[in-house]
Amino acid sequence: MPQMAPIGWLSLFTIFSVTFMLFSMMTYYSVAPKTPKSEISNKHLTTSLTWKW
Repeated sequence: MPQMAPIGWLSLFTIFSVTFMLFSMMTYYSVAPKTPKSEISNKHLTTSLTWKW
């Protein structure tokens, strides 16, 4: 069974590392938040300022 040269292992490592990084970034940035935070904070602010005497 032939041995693999060190440059072959290095190229395989870089290819797999770049593939893993690209896959991770694609899955991270593909998820969008469902509700903006500005609507939640404005809703909470207006409900807390209404006084019921």
